[in-house]
Amino acid sequence: MSHDQILEKVIGLTADELEVDPSTLGEDTEFKSLGADSFDLLELVTSFEDEFGKELPDDELQSIVTIGDAVKTIESAQ
Repeated sequence: MSHDQILEKVIGLTADELEVDPSTLGEDTEFKSLGADSFDLLELVTSFEDEFGKELPDDELQSIVTIGDAVKTIESAQ
């Protein structure tokens, strides 16, 4: 799956979960700027894991601040 395909899916899942317009989201969008708290981020990570069939390493979850960070973490997950 390409970087752009992963980005598109992450944006879609984020928009659904946080009820925001996907056209306003990009790689530099910070989850906190969308009103996401730690519970929302946990829900999003679970959605990402389900969508991509990958388990995201716990030690990398703290570094997910932007949508781009989430994409990079998904790309590097086994």
